[in-house]
Amino acid sequence: MPVPVPRQRNAPAVETTGDGADGNAAGGGGVSSVGARGVSGGVSSGDLTLLVIEDDPAGTFSVPQLLDAAGTRIRIRTARNLTEAERLLTDDVHCILVDLALPGAGDEELGPLKHVLRLAPRHAVLALTTSGDAERAAEAVRVGAQDHLFRDELDERLLSRAIRYAVERKRADRAQVKLAESRLRAQENARLERGLLPTPLLQGSNLRFSARYRPGRSRALLGGDFYDTVRTPDGTVHAMIGDVCGHGPDEAALGVELRIAWRALTFAGLCGDELLSTLQRVLEHERESEEIFATLCTVDIAPDGRRAGLCLAGHPAPLLARQGRAAQLLPYDDGGPALGLLPRARWPRRQVELGGAWSLMMYTDGLIEGRTGPDTKQRLGQDGMVEMINRQLAAGLEGEELLESAVAEVRELNGGELTDDVAVLLLSRSGSRS
Repeated sequence: MPVPVPRQRNAPAVETTGDGADGNAAGGGGVSSVGARGVSGGVSSGDLTLLVIEDDPAGTFSVPQLLDAAGTRIRIRTARNLTEAERLLTDDVHCILVDLALPGAGDEELGPLKHVLRLAPRHAVLALTTSGDAERAAEAVRVGAQDHLFRDELDERLLSRAIRYAVERKRADRAQVKLAESRLRAQENARLERGLLPTPLLQGSNLRFSARYRPGRSRALLGGDFYDTVRTPDGTVHAMIGDVCGHGPDEAALGVELRIAWRALTFAGLCGDELLSTLQRVLEHERESEEIFATLCTVDIAPDGRRAGLCLAGHPAPLLARQGRAAQLLPYDDGGPALGLLPRARWPRRQVELGGAWSLMMYTDGLIEGRTGPDTKQRLGQDGMVEMINRQLAAGLEGEELLESAVAEVRELNGGELTDDVAVLLLSRSGSRS
């Protein structure tokens, strides 16, 4: 015969409010009028709410609330089956006590408990059974309950302490899960960064290389921006920058695949339209949706450093600054579409004269889509970027310093972190090397 939990002698009687006529008809237990904090609320202060799920006509839990040793009120709700429990499982419930003898949830071992664990993964859960069923009680903890209680040993003090400890353990478990997830995100971020932003292979080249990447504020992981620079055995320097539409690990992973494919194809001797057509086939095979596309800009610089071939696949044109001249955008009128948009697209290769001393800046659209002020919707755009870079060049900035200043000014104009990722790379050649 179940032993009722006795009312505390020093706890004043509290008037309860039922769940309404429907709740009384369904057999739902009363709920005290004392307010309770949500699941995310602190345990050290504020009331707690216990949802008891048991089919017990004798009414083991015959009081509407308890008062533990710390002075915390514990309100008690009772449900006689899993269906009723789902209705009573509101956000202010902190802990659930499940009778392992409860019928329902099929023939699965510990079925009712497993059902509750699936239904309420954020809640602390206690298992209730008899002392003669210790093995089953231990199994309940193994499958996910915070603790177990024996009905024939239960009293008010033990129950209130078990509830508090279960809630605290659940909070600690959730904190550990979040910490583990944070570490995994950091590891994934580092792995993707190594894939998206590699070390350039420029051994033997007289070109200087600089790059900057800044993630947008709306993502914990890198987005789909990527770049690469390599020098092939014939002395040609190849540079590429691209952007997969969308943000998140899937897009970043696709960006890594495209960058690695670009490097392999470049070393295999592909260039221009042939290279981009092959990359499009890679994207079409690897993308999760036909709506995914990628923009790309490729440049191949002749061994003498004075000429380059340019291909654009829906990507902003690079910025070229020659010695003694203002920086300007390279021609982009005859560029091709982004990769993945048209199945039989073509990407013409335009020849560009660089001259003796120059700097070539390639970038993703995050650099030009920032606002020109915190209180305006106007975008910086390519014209605004050109004006900004010319002003910084006139101030004597170059290389890493130029890129750092450009990204910082764009962020400042935007009034804070940019929404989109920004990737920028700069290749420069001194006029004394001809």
